[in-house]
Amino acid sequence: MNKDHIFNLIVSYACQLIPKLEGHQFKPGDRLADLGANSVDRAEIIIMAMEALSLHIPRVELFGANNIGELVDVLYEKSQK
Repeated sequence: MNKDHIFNLIVSYACQLIPKLEGHQFKPGDRLADLGANSVDRAEIIIMAMEALSLHIPRVELFGANNIGELVDVLYEKSQK
C-alpha cells in the first residue's frame, strides 16, 4: 500500500459522497471541509478509507490531520504497523 493509493481512495470516497467534486483536481493540501464536506461526510470518508485499508484504529488518532495529505500520511503510517 503506498501513499498514492491511499490518496486516490480518499478522493474516490469524497467524490462518491459529494458528487459536485467530480472533476476537481485534488491536491494534498486540500481540506475536505473547504471542499464542502461536512463533519458527517468527513467521518464517512475516513471510515470508508479505514475499511478499505483494513485499519482498526481509534478515529481520535486521526485528529491532527488538517488536510488530505496529512490524512494520507497518518493512514499510511498506521497501515505500516
